[in-house]
Amino acid sequence: MIENSGAIIGTFLVYLAVMLGIGIYAYKRTASSADYFLGGRSLGPWPAALSAGASDMSGWLLLGLPGYAFASGMEALWLAAGLLMGTWLNWLLVAKRLRTYSIVASDSLTLPEFFANRFKDNSKALQVISAFFILLFFLFYTSSGLVAGGKLFETVFGLDYTTALVIGTFCVVSYTLFGGFLAVSWTDLVQGLLMAAALVMVPVIALQSNGGMGELFTTLEAKNPELLTVWNDAKGEPLSWIAIVSLMAWGLGYFGQPHILARFKGIRSNEDVPTARRIAVIWTALSMVGALLVGLVGILYVDNQMAGDLADGEKIFMVLVNAMFSPVVAGILLAAILAAIMSTADSQLLVSSSALAEDFYKQIIRKDASQSEVVMVGRVAVVGLSLVAMMLALNPESSVLGLVSYAWAGFGAAFGPALLLALYWKGMNRNGALAGVIVGGVTVVAWKQISGGIFDIYEIVPGIIFATIAIIAVSKATGEPEQSVQDEFDRYKSQL
Repeated sequence: MIENSGAIIGTFLVYLAVMLGIGIYAYKRTASSADYFLGGRSLGPWPAALSAGASDMSGWLLLGLPGYAFASGMEALWLAAGLLMGTWLNWLLVAKRLRTYSIVASDSLTLPEFFANRFKDNSKALQVISAFFILLFFLFYTSSGLVAGGKLFETVFGLDYTTALVIGTFCVVSYTLFGGFLAVSWTDLVQGLLMAAALVMVPVIALQSNGGMGELFTTLEAKNPELLTVWNDAKGEPLSWIAIVSLMAWGLGYFGQPHILARFKGIRSNEDVPTARRIAVIWTALSMVGALLVGLVGILYVDNQMAGDLADGEKIFMVLVNAMFSPVVAGILLAAILAAIMSTADSQLLVSSSALAEDFYKQIIRKDASQSEVVMVGRVAVVGLSLVAMMLALNPESSVLGLVSYAWAGFGAAFGPALLLALYWKGMNRNGALAGVIVGGVTVVAWKQISGGIFDIYEIVPGIIFATIAIIAVSKATGEPEQSVQDEFDRYKSQL
């Protein structure tokens, strides 16, 4: 338990009250399923960029990535570089096209609905199967955020892990339930700024208190010189091409993340996209550098100040904050972890609930459901899905980064190739899209179960390769898409 936690509790309560207030305000502006799930396509460049970034990074940015750098040193640069490149390419290649085409394709609200409308899939098989994979992988992704929340409340308040997990889950569900997409996006703007500020402030202050950069490199060299090289792991063994490709390949996952893609569809105009892209890339770069420095400076602090090793490296950010700052400031900085958790878990719950309400309930159970009924089903789904995710997160030994990596690969492989080709290739048809989604998702699940040799490569790589091959091969084998689909593609391109 962190000392002087009374002031920290007060800071947390104020922060949660502000987030809930935003949720209630957004509730008053939510009148339809389009408002609840996509905010009426009204986001400006700042909330769009920071909401995409904050919902992307989650608790792993302040726990998982610093913990990885703490254990592996400069090797973590490969992961950070891949994610930064992926952020830039996603905004460059997907944002404007997806926003425009989702409007052209019958004003599609969800990613499964976009696929169904893009390829005129009257059977709805493509929409339902896509929604299934969203629900499957988001349960793991949301669980990672709840694990991070459990670790936060466990460390700060001295609670047992299960109690801490329940409290964290309640915090996330409270405002997502009320305000939907607008609440999630506006709170993400605040949370994204808080996350970046914390990741810059903590390593800078910690370095000043522990001898600066020179002392850091001297300590790392003395402790383990392998921590200073990007070509060897912490044991001194050269990184294989499989390891480097696996780390860089995280960037490929961006093209298929439904919670990030929803921000592209919610931007108010195409003219806002370049500004949002610049904001997003700068925010990501600052956050990545800060997270890596937290891990590296943590090695210096633990070596100089602590008796013994830190058992859980993913708690290094919390350890530094407690050691370096007064309780009030520490409360604000630790709230950044809560911000990171909430900004992603709320987005995931919202996308998952939209998949249940729009892509299952409205398509299969109640095709004539009213707007208010769909919104109500979405809100009930938020609660139900959060409870299932909480059950998956009950193991306190769960790794935040490990849970994220599995879900990230699943989305990247199932939806990334299908979305990129849907936006750029006129010859893609419904059968090819269905094959790509199924092959990509199943490959990730199957590949994860095997280890050794080539099977040690991050499962997103084979998933994307096999999904791309399946899309092209099946589309070619089953003929050209119908003329109405080709005409719609041409209409879409004329609007860019």
